[in-house]
Amino acid sequence: MAKTIAVTGANGQLGTVIQELAHTMPGFNFVFTDVADLDITKPADLKYFFNLHAPKYLINCAAYTAVDKAESEPALARLINAKAVELMAMECKMHKTKFIQVSTDYVFDGIASVPYVETDFTNPLGVYGLTKCEGEEALMLSGCDGYVFRTSWLYSVHGHNFLKTILRLGAERESLNMVYDQVGTPTLADDLAAAIFTLITALDNKQKVPTGIYHFSNEGVTSWYDFAQAIVELAGLKCKIIPILTKEYPTASVRPAYSLLNKGKVKAALGIEIPHWRASLKQAVSKLL
Repeated sequence: MAKTIAVTGANGQLGTVIQELAHTMPGFNFVFTDVADLDITKPADLKYFFNLHAPKYLINCAAYTAVDKAESEPALARLINAKAVELMAMECKMHKTKFIQVSTDYVFDGIASVPYVETDFTNPLGVYGLTKCEGEEALMLSGCDGYVFRTSWLYSVHGHNFLKTILRLGAERESLNMVYDQVGTPTLADDLAAAIFTLITALDNKQKVPTGIYHFSNEGVTSWYDFAQAIVELAGLKCKIIPILTKEYPTASVRPAYSLLNKGKVKAALGIEIPHWRASLKQAVSKLL
């Protein structure tokens, strides 16, 4: 009998990629849900869902991700990013479901000078990072088998993201201003989905993968300026990318200036190699073009 993997937030960019790659997981039955058919903030709805599907694994891709808007909607961000995670974790514990939560580099303040490891002190600068941090804590304290994948600068060929914005604006404008004093690593959603599938396969084969927090992004380091420059070059666009400082482009929420994640733990635990961000970007741009 096929084991069920439930995916929340299935219409977002990571959820959509998981739908595309579901065929690579034979022996599993996927149940894809989004806000229209499952309200993860309502205990009764979650209880009904878990009783109906009895998932062996839950991948939570649902999140409040509007970083700047979260500053004016903290209660809603907290409800989706923290309270809903706590409610899902309670159901996972009751049903012995393994819970895979997607989190963010924004749980850090970005003042480090070496890549962050999982045990580093969290100190989010804005509401989005704070509520995602609270979601992590709720999962870790729940007593269910919980796995957190912190990732950074996530993009894909679906939905709204940096890659698609630069391709659109780069085709429309002669120049674009881009901050060069924020550094991190872009992450192609396909690569994150593959890592999550590797975890599930390992667990299903009775391999011991300790519960807890794992960092996952593509390899390498770049700035938003260099990321945008790479996109326009790969797409053959004439748009000039102009480097500016963060203070020249004020936003409602403060972003961490340094977002590099150390992936040593996840590579050792899952025995995986992670592609360089440029290789994954090239793959995504060629798909879109």
